[in-house]
Amino acid sequence: IPAFNEEKNIAEILSKIKKITNTIIVCDDGSTDSTSKIANNHGALVINHEKNLGYGAAIRSIFLKAKEMSGDILVTFDADGQHRVEDVERILEPIIDKDADVVIGSRFLQEESEIPNYRKVGIKIITKVTNASLKDSLTDSQSGFRAYSKSVLNNITPSEFGMGISTEILIKASKNNLRITEVPIKVLYGPNTSTHNPIKHGTSVLISTIKYTSIERPLYFYGIPSIVFLIVGCVFSYFSIQFYSEV
Repeated sequence: IPAFNEEKNIAEILSKIKKITNTIIVCDDGSTDSTSKIANNHGALVINHEKNLGYGAAIRSIFLKAKEMSGDILVTFDADGQHRVEDVERILEPIIDKDADVVIGSRFLQEESEIPNYRKVGIKIITKVTNASLKDSLTDSQSGFRAYSKSVLNNITPSEFGMGISTEILIKASKNNLRITEVPIKVLYGPNTSTHNPIKHGTSVLISTIKYTSIERPLYFYGIPSIVFLIVGCVFSYFSIQFYSEV
């Protein structure tokens, strides 16, 4: 669980998760409230960042700790109260059945999830850009509710410190021929969830997504626009030459 100033939600979340597992890693990403203390009191293994480094840095620290502990499956779960512990079993199933290496809890595979319209638009745009670098098309590339197999932990070390880490992991997993699938989940948006500025957040993720897409698929990313501009340039050149020859 990556957490930043989540003292309002963390205790209830940990109490529920403790009913299904005793191995809980909380990365307190430089919180200024009681997040770390509450997590410790609930028996979680707490990683403390001295200052706020970003969501990606927290996920990276969790990945490294899970790898160090030789975990078989890592489930990442947001600390803001939007995810339901009841959906953990659904997230785990494809990996337990050896049908997938990365399982994403998608907010778009069932109609019950009440997602604000501005979030829907932003997520779908980012997902379309992400899909350009993946072998399979996804519906929700930005969901933080995921499960990762041991193969993912052994082969992928995230480096992105910002929100773009969600895209980075998927692109690296696809490049390593790891299987990615989605399962439907229901999310709960309340007054204490998703405190990030949606415009700043969305812009940051989109920039990171474009960056990783351009790195992993340079011919696709730069080649197609170049061909389009080349065709447009040739058309204008033809009409220019035709105009001057007639004059």
